[in-house]
Order: sequence, then structure tokens, then C-alpha cells
Amino acid sequence: MALPSKGQKATNPIVYADVPDIAVIRVGDTYYMSSTTMHMSPGLPIMKSEDLVNWQLVNYAYDTLANVDELNLRNGKSTYGRGSWASSLRFHNGTYYVTTFAQTTGKTYIYTTKNLEKGPWKVSSFKPSYHDHSLFFDDDGRIYLVYGGGKLRLVELKEDLSGAKEGTDRVLIDNASAPAGPNVGLPAEGSQLFKVNGKYYLFNIAWPKEGMRTVIVHRADKITGPYEGKVVLQDKGVAQGGLIDTPTGEWFAYLFRDYGAVGRIPYLVPVKWENGWPVLGTDGKVPDELNLPASKGLIPGIVASDEFTRGKTDPALPLVWQWNHNPDNQLWSVSQRKGYLRLTTGAVGNDFLLARNTLTQRTIGPESTGATVLDVTNMKEGDFAGLALLQQRYGLIGVKSEKGGKYLVMVNAQSGSPVEEARVPLTGKTVYLKAECDFNNRRDVASFYYSLNGKTWTKLGQELKMAYTIPHFMGYRFGLFNYATKASGGYVDFDYFHISNQISKESKVPSAKENQ
Repeated sequence: MALPSKGQKATNPIVYADVPDIAVIRVGDTYYMSSTTMHMSPGLPIMKSEDLVNWQLVNYAYDTLANVDELNLRNGKSTYGRGSWASSLRFHNGTYYVTTFAQTTGKTYIYTTKNLEKGPWKVSSFKPSYHDHSLFFDDDGRIYLVYGGGKLRLVELKEDLSGAKEGTDRVLIDNASAPAGPNVGLPAEGSQLFKVNGKYYLFNIAWPKEGMRTVIVHRADKITGPYEGKVVLQDKGVAQGGLIDTPTGEWFAYLFRDYGAVGRIPYLVPVKWENGWPVLGTDGKVPDELNLPASKGLIPGIVASDEFTRGKTDPALPLVWQWNHNPDNQLWSVSQRKGYLRLTTGAVGNDFLLARNTLTQRTIGPESTGATVLDVTNMKEGDFAGLALLQQRYGLIGVKSEKGGKYLVMVNAQSGSPVEEARVPLTGKTVYLKAECDFNNRRDVASFYYSLNGKTWTKLGQELKMAYTIPHFMGYRFGLFNYATKASGGYVDFDYFHISNQISKESKVPSAKENQ
């Protein structure tokens, strides 16, 4: 896989981070992209680019999807890997439309705004939850959703977008997987519908058994069909997405690739038109280089360091941050102590994955480091706070307040269950913590370190073997956490969070010996 270019051309992947299920539009000279973040809050991220390569987070369609136990991490419930899924993004008659669907609530959501970057948003929601749908405004003013898997369906929406018109739901393509062959594991889904030169083009992904993710396109002269289909790309498993053109008339397909623990990462593939069909790739292959401007990196557009200092007009949290599920906004602050993020414990529990108010950012490839410094002065007995790499098979380093003392602890859940691998006593009030991720060539390993002075680092515990698991359905994320196991009300202060696109030479420092 190509590394970020130092030359004049862009390289694939365009975004070496978890930005799946992308939908892209161009309005004038500006591109916008929406994506999936499922159980995260705020959700349905909106990114902006002037060149299709360098993207910046500019908004979210919602702060919270719904107020239910699963999204609030209450009563032992969670909604990992669910929440809101693949979105559709459109601009029509001066209004932006961002739609999604949620297994958690069983609903379809349509968010609308006149200003995609600033809002405000209006939302319409209705049942059912239309799986992997594509919103489409036809030239005659009618509005449709194409949705489903394998057997794809078409339904017409009411003019006010409050739901489907009765009696309009129909089968569009009986077996959309057929072009990929008879032995398909994942049936055609991920619909994205386009109209080019009077013809309708429907993009889908299918996954043949013993094969790879495959891009299928169907075309028709009428939206209702009949449709003819063909495989248009089968390379590296790069699939699922659609079409975008530039102001100068170039065409690309935006797609993504499953790439291990870092997540599902976006690619661009050049498109030519031949005999009324989009032809993807260079001789059918996904190119490493593109005739587009070089990437300037993902920092600070997609991820960014944060000193937690805020001016009067600054938002409480920059857009790079998302909470793991809905936060309890009474239990965090960037103003109670200037220059610090304060996390106060709430509900008592023993499961890191069910703890509220874990504040997260994406990890990035091919390698990345997240670091913070933690003030543990006001922890209560039983509290556990620190720096995590969040996924089902998580790893973390932090401070446990236990039996009247404090201990630096590394926990490794690569087996599927958390194991405390190492601990050392902590006598001071502050400690520096660091997590390093190596995604090079899908190594997918992480190491955790601590320091008492911010200069000399010591590795704690063993390497975490990171694994992308379907229950969470998300690449690993850096997370700042604090939760109570005995009594609520304790708090910790994080002085900063620093992210870099390198792992340090200190990764060779010997591990601290276990001291149980």
C-alpha cells in the first residue's frame, strides 16, 4: 500500500482511517462527504474538500440519534455496531439532504439544511428502517429510495419526506448479485443511484464466496427499469460507493477497503466512460497514484491534538472528537478547570465498554500515537481512568484507585475478555500516558507506555494484537476514559491529548515488570 506522497500526486488510500460507507457530492467547486460512525455521538459526520483528497470535518447531522437505553449505555445495554449506518447525501434545489437508517430504533432519518457546514438541521424520521438506501430526486420532481440487499427495492417518498407513499414499494432488481456469479456470500447492497446523460446507474457491492468485495453497476433508461448489470471492479477488495465528477469533467469512483484494525479506508478510482458504462480503474486495477493534489495528511482535518484550552467563542469540543455512545453532559467539562478536560464518574460498573463519557478520536495509518497527561488527585476508591484503544478487543493504560493507593495498570482484551497484564504503584499526582499503533502491512499491534516526567517512557504490559470485530464494526479509536466501580463523583483532569502520525523510538524500551 502506498504511503502518503511527498510529491505532487495523491496516493491511495485517500484517507488512511476509518471512514466507511462514504457518500460524496460536489456543489460548485466544493466536495462534501458523509460517512458512518454508528454508535458514536455526535453522529453522521460531514467532511469538506476542495480537491477530493484533503478532507476536513465540518459538521455532524445530529448530536444524538435518539434517547434510548442502548444509545445511553444504561441498564447494561449498548448499541455497538448499530446506531446509524450508511448515509445518502444529496443537494437539491438549494437544500442539502443527509439520510440514514438505524437498526437501534427501526427508523429511517432524513436530515435537511440550507447550510451543510453550519446548520441548523431539520429532521424527519419514520418507520421502517430502509437498509442501505439511496435517496434520489428525479427530474420530474418525484423522490425515491432504493434499498435492500440482494433483492433491491424502490419506494417513492411523500413530497414532505415524512414517509413512503402507500402502494409504491416495488421490487427493482430481483437478484442484483447475479453479475458477481452464483456463489455470493454478501448479497448486493450499499445502493447508490446516479443519473448521467439521461441514464440511471445503480452502484452496489457484493462479496462472492472465496472471492473479494466486488463493485456491481446496473443501468437503465427508466428509474423503474429494466436494469442490466455487470461487474465493474474486482481488485484489492476495494468496493462500495459511487460516482463523482470534477468541475473539469474528470470522473472518479469513491470506494472503501476493509483494512484490518485501522478500519474501512477510502480510495479513489479513476473512471472512464465506454459505450455508456463507467469503466473503473487503470486496466481494471486500483491505482496507487492519482492525478490529483497530494495529501497534506489527516492532521488536523480528520484527527487533531487538543490542549483543551477554549476561547469564549470556541466550541466546547472540536469536531474531531466523538463520544462513545451518548454522553452524560453533566459529567464532563472543559471550563471547570481551564485548559483541562474533566471527566467525572457517574453510574457504577465494572465494564469499560459500558462506561459512559469515553471521549474518542480515530486512529490513523500506517501508524499513529496518542498521548495525554492525567491528574489523578481527585479519584475515588475504585475509580479507573486513562487512555484506551477502543474496540471490542480493547487495550488500555490507566490509573486504578485501589485499597487506599493508586496503581498504573495495563489491561489487554485481545482474547475477548479483559486481562490485567501489569501494574506498578503510582505515588505522584500526575502521569503521562501513551498508546502507539502500528498498522503497517496490517501488523495491527499496539503498545502502551507511561512516564512520570513526559520524557522517559516505560512500556507497560505486552503488545495488544488489534482485531477489527463485527460487533463493534469500527476501526480502533483513541479514548480518554474515567469510570467508577464503587462510588460515583470522583473526577480526573486531562491536560491535553496529542496525536501524531508516527510511533516513537521509545517503542524499544523494556517492559515494566509485572507487580501483582
